[in-house]
Amino acid sequence: MRIAVIGLGLIGGSLLRALAAAGHEVIGFDADPDTRELARAAGFEVRDSVAAAVGGTSVAALAVPLTVLPEVFGELAGYDGLVTDVTSVKGPVRVLAEEHGVRRFVGGHPMAGTEASGFAAADAGLFDGCVWVLCVEPHGTDLGDWLALAGLCTAMGARVLPITAVEHDNAVASISHVPHLLAAALAWKVSGSPLNAALAAGSFRDGTRVAATRAELTAAMCGGNANEVLRELTHVISDLERLRDELEQDDPVRALVPYLRGAGRARRAWPPAPGVPGRLARPSARQLLELGRTGGWVTSVGDGELRVMRPETDRYGS
Repeated sequence: MRIAVIGLGLIGGSLLRALAAAGHEVIGFDADPDTRELARAAGFEVRDSVAAAVGGTSVAALAVPLTVLPEVFGELAGYDGLVTDVTSVKGPVRVLAEEHGVRRFVGGHPMAGTEASGFAAADAGLFDGCVWVLCVEPHGTDLGDWLALAGLCTAMGARVLPITAVEHDNAVASISHVPHLLAAALAWKVSGSPLNAALAAGSFRDGTRVAATRAELTAAMCGGNANEVLRELTHVISDLERLRDELEQDDPVRALVPYLRGAGRARRAWPPAPGVPGRLARPSARQLLELGRTGGWVTSVGDGELRVMRPETDRYGS
């Protein structure tokens, strides 16, 4: 396929490399001239505008921040190819695509990345084994387009998980966006304290890794999903207040154990067991959503058939 990648930072640059490694003809664009030159020096075809990059392509993947998407969608006027994105929030992007009259759109989000950023950090293997959300809207997603993208993603080694944009935004607020804010709060504990910095070890390192993410990216991610992040952050604050209350008990050790024991069980049970392999022949939107809502995913796409992994408790048929 001939595919355009708009935005060549860590995710977009990795996508450019991964698609090229899979044998596709890829054309890139980035608003930053220095990034364009880096990509050209790496041997990629890079154009100097969005319109020039998408011309003659069948798929355009948008790997730019949410704040830049309105401008990029505006430059796609008249484009008749399939458009997807990699933004970490999906509801607002879906609304933008509709407002700009994008004819064929499937929202996407690869749950991959590092604290590094920029094309220099791009890695063709970044998506191998990651979960890649491809949104399915019951009355708004063309299943042919969805299957085409699922085929591209699984060929890069990703596990494709189908859910709606609303379900995605609620889930990532809980397991991605709020953790970024918690990491930032913890990272402040070594600011201005040489003693804290000297003593910080494994738990501090693991709890603060994503605090090193570029501030503008984290702010755009959390601010773009503000309502869901506020809801989930309120739940976490409630839990922390509970722990504070337990520390004030006459026997704080005994008071803390039940909560900490439950948290330990939850962490040791993650990641979930792979489940049971199966197949879906000519799947409907309902079947895809049932798969995603139960924690299942697509592993490969064939001629009208999907190979899938289902949780042990999955009861619907193929």
